[in-house]
Amino acid sequence: MSILDRNHHNAFCAHTHVALPPTGRGLLDGLTFGLKDIFDVAERRTGFGNPDWLRTHEPATSSASVLTRLLEAGASLVGKTHTEEMAFSLTGENAHYGTPVNPAAPGRVPGGSSSGSAVAVASGLVDFAIGSDTGGSVRAPASFCGTYGIRPTHGRIALDGVAPLAPVFDTCGWFAHDASLLARVGEVLLGEVVPEHAGPIRVLLAVDAFAQALPEAAAALRPAVHGVTRALGPATPVTVSPEGLTTWFEVFRMLQYADIWASHAEWIARTQPMFGPQVGTRFAAVASGAPYDLTDVRARRREIMTHLDQLLDGDTVLIMPTVPDIAPLLNLPPHETVAVRERTLALLCIAGLGGLPQLTMPLALLDGCPLGLSLVAGRGKDSLLLSLARRISASSER
Repeated sequence: MSILDRNHHNAFCAHTHVALPPTGRGLLDGLTFGLKDIFDVAERRTGFGNPDWLRTHEPATSSASVLTRLLEAGASLVGKTHTEEMAFSLTGENAHYGTPVNPAAPGRVPGGSSSGSAVAVASGLVDFAIGSDTGGSVRAPASFCGTYGIRPTHGRIALDGVAPLAPVFDTCGWFAHDASLLARVGEVLLGEVVPEHAGPIRVLLAVDAFAQALPEAAAALRPAVHGVTRALGPATPVTVSPEGLTTWFEVFRMLQYADIWASHAEWIARTQPMFGPQVGTRFAAVASGAPYDLTDVRARRREIMTHLDQLLDGDTVLIMPTVPDIAPLLNLPPHETVAVRERTLALLCIAGLGGLPQLTMPLALLDGCPLGLSLVAGRGKDSLLLSLARRISASSER
Protein backbone atom coordinates (compact mmCIF):
# COMPACT_ATOMS: atom_id res chain seq x y z
CA MET A 1 0.00 0.00 0.00
CA SER A 2 1.32 3.46 -0.94
CA ILE A 3 1.51 6.25 1.61
CA LEU A 4 -0.86 8.13 -0.70
CA ASP A 5 -3.61 5.70 0.32
CA ARG A 6 -3.30 7.04 3.87
CA ASN A 7 -2.60 10.65 2.98
CA HIS A 8 -5.69 12.00 4.76
CA HIS A 9 -3.85 15.08 6.05
CA ASN A 10 -2.40 15.95 2.61
CA ALA A 11 1.15 15.66 3.91
CA PHE A 12 2.50 13.88 0.82
CA CYS A 13 2.82 14.91 -2.83
CA ALA A 14 0.97 12.88 -5.43
CA HIS A 15 2.59 14.75 -8.33
CA THR A 16 6.17 13.83 -7.35
CA HIS A 17 5.54 10.63 -5.42
CA VAL A 18 8.44 8.23 -4.97
CA ALA A 19 9.18 5.50 -2.42
CA LEU A 20 12.57 3.87 -1.92
CA PRO A 21 13.74 0.92 0.20
CA PRO A 22 16.83 1.12 2.38
CA THR A 23 20.17 0.47 0.72
CA GLY A 24 21.99 -0.59 3.88
CA ARG A 25 21.62 -1.30 7.56
CA GLY A 26 22.37 0.92 10.52
CA LEU A 27 20.96 3.21 13.18
CA LEU A 28 17.68 3.74 11.35
CA ASP A 29 16.79 0.11 10.56
CA GLY A 30 13.05 -0.37 10.11
CA LEU A 31 12.17 3.32 10.30
CA THR A 32 10.20 5.29 7.73
CA PHE A 33 10.59 8.91 6.67
CA GLY A 34 9.20 11.60 4.42
CA LEU A 35 11.37 13.92 2.33
CA LYS A 36 10.51 17.55 1.62
CA ASP A 37 9.94 18.09 -2.08
CA ILE A 38 13.01 20.27 -2.48
CA PHE A 39 15.45 17.35 -2.16
CA ASP A 40 16.44 15.58 -5.36
CA VAL A 41 15.78 11.90 -6.01
CA ALA A 42 17.73 10.46 -8.91
CA GLU A 43 15.72 10.19 -12.16
CA ARG A 44 12.79 12.07 -10.61
CA ARG A 45 11.64 15.67 -10.87
CA THR A 46 11.70 17.91 -7.82
CA GLY A 47 8.54 19.99 -7.49
CA PHE A 48 9.60 22.77 -5.08
CA GLY A 49 5.91 23.44 -4.36
CA ASN A 50 5.30 25.15 -7.71
CA PRO A 51 3.95 23.64 -10.97
CA ASP A 52 6.09 25.90 -13.15
CA TRP A 53 9.26 24.80 -11.36
CA LEU A 54 8.24 21.17 -11.89
CA ARG A 55 7.51 21.85 -15.57
CA THR A 56 10.77 23.66 -16.31
CA HIS A 57 13.24 21.36 -14.57
CA GLU A 58 14.53 18.01 -15.78
CA PRO A 59 14.71 14.88 -13.61
CA ALA A 60 17.65 14.90 -11.21
CA THR A 61 20.78 13.08 -12.32
CA SER A 62 21.60 12.03 -8.73
CA SER A 63 20.03 12.00 -5.29
CA ALA A 64 20.74 14.51 -2.54
CA SER A 65 23.40 13.16 -0.20
CA VAL A 66 21.00 13.58 2.73
CA LEU A 67 18.68 11.02 1.14
CA THR A 68 21.56 8.66 0.34
CA ARG A 69 22.81 8.70 3.94
CA LEU A 70 19.38 7.95 5.39
CA LEU A 71 18.79 5.02 3.05
CA GLU A 72 22.26 3.66 3.81
CA ALA A 73 21.43 3.82 7.54
CA GLY A 74 18.44 1.49 7.07
CA ALA A 75 15.50 3.89 6.74
CA SER A 76 12.79 3.65 4.06
CA LEU A 77 11.55 6.66 2.12
CA VAL A 78 7.76 6.48 1.83
CA GLY A 79 7.16 9.68 -0.13
CA LYS A 80 7.87 13.32 -0.91
CA THR A 81 6.22 15.83 1.44
CA HIS A 82 4.55 19.08 0.51
CA THR A 83 6.38 22.38 0.77
CA GLU A 84 5.08 25.88 0.43
CA GLU A 85 6.12 27.03 -3.02
CA MET A 86 9.80 27.87 -3.37
CA ALA A 87 10.11 27.20 0.40
CA PHE A 88 9.17 30.85 0.95
CA SER A 89 6.52 30.85 3.68
CA LEU A 90 5.92 30.28 7.37
CA THR A 91 2.25 29.25 7.11
CA GLY A 92 2.42 26.26 4.76
CA GLU A 93 -0.66 27.30 2.76
CA ASN A 94 0.10 26.13 -0.79
CA ALA A 95 -2.19 27.71 -3.39
CA HIS A 96 -1.44 24.99 -5.98
CA TYR A 97 -1.50 21.69 -4.11
CA GLY A 98 -3.54 22.46 -1.01
CA THR A 99 -2.53 22.98 2.60
CA PRO A 100 -1.52 20.01 4.77
CA VAL A 101 -3.92 19.60 7.69
CA ASN A 102 -2.44 20.28 11.12
CA PRO A 103 -3.57 17.24 13.17
CA ALA A 104 -2.64 18.90 16.45
CA ALA A 105 -4.56 22.12 15.78
CA PRO A 106 -7.38 21.63 13.26
CA GLY A 107 -8.44 24.85 11.57
CA ARG A 108 -4.97 26.32 12.01
CA VAL A 109 -1.99 26.42 9.67
CA PRO A 110 0.60 23.62 9.84
CA GLY A 111 3.46 26.07 9.42
CA GLY A 112 5.79 26.33 6.46
CA SER A 113 7.61 25.83 4.42
CA SER A 114 8.22 22.25 5.64
CA SER A 115 4.51 21.81 6.25
CA GLY A 116 4.16 18.32 4.80
CA SER A 117 7.10 16.95 6.77
CA ALA A 118 5.79 18.32 10.07
CA VAL A 119 2.28 16.97 9.40
CA ALA A 120 3.63 13.57 8.31
CA VAL A 121 5.30 13.19 11.72
CA ALA A 122 2.51 14.76 13.77
CA SER A 123 -0.11 12.50 12.16
CA GLY A 124 1.95 9.35 12.77
CA LEU A 125 2.42 8.51 9.10
CA VAL A 126 6.22 8.32 9.42
CA ASP A 127 8.78 7.99 12.16
CA PHE A 128 10.70 11.09 11.11
CA ALA A 129 10.79 13.55 8.24
CA ILE A 130 13.30 15.79 6.53
CA GLY A 131 12.68 19.48 5.98
CA SER A 132 14.70 22.61 5.38
CA ASP A 133 15.02 25.71 7.50
CA THR A 134 16.00 29.11 6.09
CA GLY A 135 13.97 31.55 8.18
CA GLY A 136 12.24 29.03 10.42
CA SER A 137 10.77 26.39 8.14
CA VAL A 138 11.44 23.49 10.51
CA ARG A 139 11.19 25.31 13.82
CA ALA A 140 7.83 27.03 13.21
CA PRO A 141 5.93 23.98 11.87
CA ALA A 142 7.42 21.79 14.61
CA SER A 143 6.01 24.19 17.19
CA PHE A 144 2.64 24.53 15.44
CA CYS A 145 2.22 20.76 14.98
CA GLY A 146 3.67 19.61 18.30
CA THR A 147 6.79 17.71 17.20
CA TYR A 148 10.48 17.87 17.94
CA GLY A 149 12.51 19.67 15.29
CA ILE A 150 16.02 20.96 14.76
CA ARG A 151 17.74 23.52 12.58
CA PRO A 152 21.44 22.54 12.57
CA THR A 153 24.47 24.78 12.40
CA HIS A 154 24.54 26.51 9.02
CA GLY A 155 26.76 24.56 6.64
CA ARG A 156 26.95 21.52 8.90
CA ILE A 157 24.93 19.25 6.59
CA ALA A 158 25.64 19.30 2.85
CA LEU A 159 22.88 20.73 0.65
CA ASP A 160 23.88 19.17 -2.67
CA GLY A 161 20.80 18.24 -4.64
CA VAL A 162 18.58 20.64 -2.69
CA ALA A 163 16.64 23.47 -4.34
CA PRO A 164 17.79 26.73 -2.74
CA LEU A 165 15.79 29.57 -1.26
CA ALA A 166 18.57 31.72 0.23
CA PRO A 167 21.82 29.74 0.58
CA VAL A 168 23.24 32.24 3.04
CA PHE A 169 20.70 30.86 5.57
CA ASP A 170 19.50 27.52 4.10
CA THR A 171 19.90 24.39 6.26
CA CYS A 172 18.62 20.80 6.25
CA GLY A 173 16.54 20.12 9.37
CA TRP A 174 14.41 17.25 10.59
CA PHE A 175 11.34 16.35 12.67
CA ALA A 176 10.69 13.38 14.96
CA HIS A 177 8.14 12.08 17.45
CA ASP A 178 10.58 12.15 20.36
CA ALA A 179 13.97 13.43 21.45
CA SER A 180 15.68 10.04 21.23
CA LEU A 181 14.74 9.51 17.60
CA LEU A 182 15.66 13.11 16.76
CA ALA A 183 19.14 12.31 18.14
CA ARG A 184 19.42 9.03 16.17
CA VAL A 185 18.67 10.83 12.92
CA GLY A 186 21.18 13.46 13.97
CA GLU A 187 23.92 10.88 14.42
CA VAL A 188 23.42 9.79 10.81
CA LEU A 189 23.23 13.26 9.29
CA LEU A 190 25.87 14.90 11.48
CA GLY A 191 28.22 11.91 11.30
CA GLU A 192 28.97 11.81 15.01
CA VAL A 193 27.73 10.16 18.19
CA VAL A 194 25.35 12.20 20.34
CA PRO A 195 26.70 11.83 23.90
CA GLU A 196 24.49 10.14 26.46
CA HIS A 197 25.50 12.66 29.11
CA ALA A 198 26.61 16.20 28.38
CA GLY A 199 29.06 17.78 30.80
CA PRO A 200 28.48 20.94 32.83
CA ILE A 201 26.68 23.64 30.89
CA ARG A 202 25.78 27.27 31.32
CA VAL A 203 22.08 28.06 30.88
CA LEU A 204 20.74 31.45 29.75
CA LEU A 205 17.16 32.71 29.54
CA ALA A 206 16.40 35.08 26.64
CA VAL A 207 14.38 37.84 28.30
CA ASP A 208 13.83 39.86 25.13
CA ALA A 209 12.76 36.76 23.21
CA PHE A 210 10.08 36.02 25.80
CA ALA A 211 8.97 39.64 25.59
CA GLN A 212 8.53 39.14 21.82
CA ALA A 213 6.03 36.32 22.49
CA LEU A 214 2.38 37.14 23.14
CA PRO A 215 1.75 37.40 26.90
CA GLU A 216 -0.49 34.34 27.05
CA ALA A 217 2.07 32.29 25.12
CA ALA A 218 4.90 33.39 27.41
CA ALA A 219 2.75 32.42 30.41
CA ALA A 220 1.96 29.01 28.91
CA LEU A 221 5.70 28.36 28.46
CA ARG A 222 6.66 29.13 32.08
CA PRO A 223 6.06 25.60 33.42
CA ALA A 224 8.12 24.24 30.51
CA VAL A 225 10.95 26.63 31.36
CA HIS A 226 10.85 25.41 34.97
CA GLY A 227 11.04 21.83 33.73
CA VAL A 228 14.05 22.60 31.57
CA THR A 229 15.92 24.37 34.35
CA ARG A 230 15.19 21.47 36.73
CA ALA A 231 16.87 19.19 34.20
CA LEU A 232 19.74 21.47 33.16
CA GLY A 233 20.30 23.83 36.06
CA PRO A 234 19.33 27.42 36.87
CA ALA A 235 19.19 29.96 34.06
CA THR A 236 20.71 33.43 34.01
CA PRO A 237 18.47 36.07 32.37
CA VAL A 238 20.07 37.82 29.40
CA THR A 239 19.11 40.24 26.63
CA VAL A 240 20.06 38.62 23.34
CA SER A 241 19.80 41.70 21.10
CA PRO A 242 20.98 45.00 22.59
CA GLU A 243 19.47 46.86 19.58
CA GLY A 244 16.16 44.99 19.67
CA LEU A 245 15.03 41.88 17.81
CA THR A 246 13.02 43.83 15.24
CA THR A 247 16.26 45.57 14.20
CA TRP A 248 17.95 42.19 13.80
CA PHE A 249 15.01 40.99 11.70
CA GLU A 250 15.60 43.82 9.22
CA VAL A 251 19.22 42.69 8.82
CA PHE A 252 18.02 39.14 8.25
CA ARG A 253 15.37 40.21 5.74
CA MET A 254 17.78 42.27 3.64
CA LEU A 255 20.30 39.43 3.43
CA GLN A 256 17.62 36.84 2.72
CA TYR A 257 15.90 38.87 0.01
CA ALA A 258 19.16 39.63 -1.76
CA ASP A 259 20.12 35.95 -1.74
CA ILE A 260 16.69 34.89 -3.00
CA TRP A 261 17.04 37.39 -5.85
CA ALA A 262 20.49 36.06 -6.72
CA SER A 263 19.17 32.48 -6.67
CA HIS A 264 15.96 32.90 -8.65
CA ALA A 265 15.79 36.20 -10.58
CA GLU A 266 16.94 34.65 -13.85
CA TRP A 267 14.45 31.74 -13.65
CA ILE A 268 11.57 34.07 -12.74
CA ALA A 269 12.37 36.44 -15.62
CA ARG A 270 12.61 33.57 -18.10
CA THR A 271 9.64 31.51 -16.90
CA GLN A 272 7.18 34.11 -15.56
CA PRO A 273 5.86 31.53 -13.06
CA MET A 274 2.42 31.63 -11.51
CA PHE A 275 2.80 32.14 -7.78
CA GLY A 276 0.06 31.94 -5.18
CA PRO A 277 -1.11 35.34 -3.82
CA GLN A 278 1.01 35.44 -0.65
CA VAL A 279 4.20 34.08 -2.19
CA GLY A 280 3.73 36.24 -5.29
CA THR A 281 3.52 39.34 -3.12
CA ARG A 282 6.66 38.29 -1.32
CA PHE A 283 8.62 37.73 -4.54
CA ALA A 284 7.43 41.13 -5.77
CA ALA A 285 8.91 42.65 -2.60
CA VAL A 286 12.17 40.80 -3.26
CA ALA A 287 12.31 42.16 -6.82
CA SER A 288 11.49 45.70 -5.72
CA GLY A 289 14.65 45.87 -3.62
CA ALA A 290 17.04 44.86 -6.39
CA PRO A 291 19.83 45.63 -7.00
CA TYR A 292 20.93 45.15 -3.40
CA ASP A 293 23.80 47.01 -1.74
CA LEU A 294 24.72 44.83 1.23
CA THR A 295 27.98 46.38 2.35
CA ASP A 296 26.62 47.83 5.59
CA VAL A 297 24.18 44.96 6.18
CA ARG A 298 26.91 42.33 5.92
CA ALA A 299 29.07 44.28 8.32
CA ARG A 300 26.16 44.45 10.77
CA ARG A 301 25.65 40.71 10.49
CA ARG A 302 29.31 40.08 11.29
CA GLU A 303 28.88 42.17 14.45
CA ILE A 304 25.77 40.15 15.41
CA MET A 305 27.60 36.87 14.85
CA THR A 306 30.49 38.00 17.03
CA HIS A 307 28.06 39.05 19.77
CA LEU A 308 26.27 35.68 19.65
CA ASP A 309 29.54 33.75 19.60
CA GLN A 310 30.57 35.53 22.79
CA LEU A 311 27.15 35.07 24.42
CA LEU A 312 27.11 31.32 23.67
CA ASP A 313 30.78 30.59 24.21
CA GLY A 314 31.62 27.05 25.31
CA ASP A 315 28.86 24.69 26.42
CA THR A 316 26.20 27.36 26.79
CA VAL A 317 22.52 27.03 25.87
CA LEU A 318 19.89 29.71 25.52
CA ILE A 319 16.24 29.05 26.39
CA MET A 320 13.70 30.94 24.28
CA PRO A 321 10.23 30.57 22.76
CA THR A 322 10.33 28.93 19.36
CA VAL A 323 7.59 31.21 18.01
CA PRO A 324 5.50 34.00 19.60
CA ASP A 325 2.18 32.13 19.63
CA ILE A 326 0.30 28.99 18.65
CA ALA A 327 -0.44 28.29 14.99
CA PRO A 328 -2.45 31.07 13.32
CA LEU A 329 -5.89 30.34 11.93
CA LEU A 330 -6.14 29.27 8.31
CA ASN A 331 -6.90 31.90 5.65
CA LEU A 332 -6.08 34.99 7.66
CA PRO A 333 -6.35 38.30 5.78
CA PRO A 334 -3.05 39.24 4.11
CA HIS A 335 -2.24 42.08 6.51
CA GLU A 336 -2.67 39.75 9.51
CA THR A 337 -0.46 37.12 7.90
CA VAL A 338 2.26 39.73 7.37
CA ALA A 339 2.03 40.83 11.01
CA VAL A 340 2.31 37.23 12.26
CA ARG A 341 5.21 36.54 9.90
CA GLU A 342 7.23 39.57 10.98
CA ARG A 343 6.66 39.01 14.70
CA THR A 344 7.64 35.35 14.28
CA LEU A 345 10.75 36.03 12.21
CA ALA A 346 11.99 38.48 14.83
CA LEU A 347 12.45 35.41 17.05
CA LEU A 348 13.53 32.94 14.40
CA CYS A 349 16.17 35.27 12.93
CA ILE A 350 18.44 34.88 15.97
CA ALA A 351 19.70 31.43 14.99
CA GLY A 352 19.69 32.35 11.30
CA LEU A 353 21.89 35.41 11.71
CA GLY A 354 24.27 33.56 14.01
CA GLY A 355 24.44 30.40 11.89
CA LEU A 356 23.46 28.62 15.11
CA PRO A 357 21.74 25.31 15.85
CA GLN A 358 18.29 25.54 17.44
CA LEU A 359 16.15 22.66 18.72
CA THR A 360 12.45 23.03 19.48
CA MET A 361 10.57 20.77 21.91
CA PRO A 362 6.77 20.35 22.19
CA LEU A 363 6.58 21.18 25.89
CA ALA A 364 3.53 23.45 26.21
CA LEU A 365 -0.11 23.88 25.23
CA LEU A 366 -2.23 26.98 24.85
CA ASP A 367 -5.95 26.71 24.10
CA GLY A 368 -5.36 23.03 23.35
CA CYS A 369 -2.74 23.83 20.68
CA PRO A 370 0.99 22.95 20.81
CA LEU A 371 3.64 25.53 21.60
CA GLY A 372 7.36 24.88 21.34
CA LEU A 373 10.21 25.85 23.64
CA SER A 374 13.69 26.08 22.12
CA LEU A 375 17.30 25.61 23.04
CA VAL A 376 19.96 27.49 21.04
CA ALA A 377 23.67 26.73 21.27
CA GLY A 378 26.91 27.93 19.72
CA ARG A 379 27.95 26.98 16.20
CA GLY A 380 28.89 23.32 15.92
CA LYS A 381 27.12 22.38 19.16
CA ASP A 382 24.33 20.43 17.44
CA SER A 383 25.04 17.19 19.31
CA LEU A 384 24.97 19.05 22.62
CA LEU A 385 21.41 20.22 21.88
CA LEU A 386 20.31 16.72 20.90
CA SER A 387 21.81 15.28 24.09
CA LEU A 388 20.17 17.92 26.28
CA ALA A 389 16.78 17.40 24.65
CA ARG A 390 17.01 13.71 25.55
CA ARG A 391 17.89 14.66 29.12
CA ILE A 392 14.96 17.05 29.37
CA SER A 393 12.59 14.44 27.94
CA ALA A 394 13.78 11.79 30.38
CA SER A 395 13.48 14.22 33.29
CA SER A 396 9.87 15.08 32.38
CA GLU A 397 8.96 11.39 32.33
CA ARG A 398 10.18 10.77 35.87
